[in-house]
Amino acid sequence: MLSLHPFSPKRARLSIAACGLAALAACGDNNLTGLPTVDLNLSRIAGFDNLKAALVQARGEANGGFNLDMWAAVVDRNGLVVAVVFTGATATDQWPGSRVIAAQKANTGNAFSLPHLALSTANLYAATQPGGTLFGLQESNPTNEEVAYGGDAADYGTRKDFMVGKRIGGINVFGGGLPLYDADGTLVGGLGVSGDASCADHNIAWKMRYNLRLDHVPAGVADNGKDDNIIYDFTNGVSASGFGHPECSAAATAIGEALPQTHPIGH
Repeated sequence: MLSLHPFSPKRARLSIAACGLAALAACGDNNLTGLPTVDLNLSRIAGFDNLKAALVQARGEANGGFNLDMWAAVVDRNGLVVAVVFTGATATDQWPGSRVIAAQKANTGNAFSLPHLALSTANLYAATQPGGTLFGLQESNPTNEEVAYGGDAADYGTRKDFMVGKRIGGINVFGGGLPLYDADGTLVGGLGVSGDASCADHNIAWKMRYNLRLDHVPAGVADNGKDDNIIYDFTNGVSASGFGHPECSAAATAIGEALPQTHPIGH
């Protein structure tokens, strides 16, 4: 019998072929109907179950934070929400406010990355502070509040989450948001993770993207232009690179700086 990596693009393609190009949220255990469609070649992004499994696996590792349960959201290249997932037993086992933050981070990672240049939300922190070259960016694309808070709260983080198939908007400029690049190097959307300290959010997001094999990053502002990793270079309140992020803990810093070695891009 053919054995596939649980997060492999081939497994995702087979899953999509079985379920058809219906809404990503409808492709899974319950085969729900009447859900909004997402304008994307869905074989490029894993289904709901794989997204949740990738988050659970990443959250279970040491990440330098408070070891809290997490939210994650994914948007497609058009900014439409593909899925919202969480790691706890119920939606209230993680900070309720982090659901929207995760979606904002996903939107930001997608909206401010390009096919040839990836920018994580962590990379945007320094430039968006008062006096920075991008100050005010965080106010430029408001969150759609009707999308963020609409629907039945009991559905949040499920395949029926009200956000799915809608454009959330929003900008967030601390760690936890990343663009997604498939095996062909195509920018297919953005991932956002929230629920812990911002540095741990970044570490978990990076590992989740790695688990999904959507980490074929072409270039970035970190690691000598190779990727979009978090940069810790603040001294006396000033980032040497202009793309830095404050440290949260020594453990989170050590884990974050090692990510290109422990979870290399394009694997």
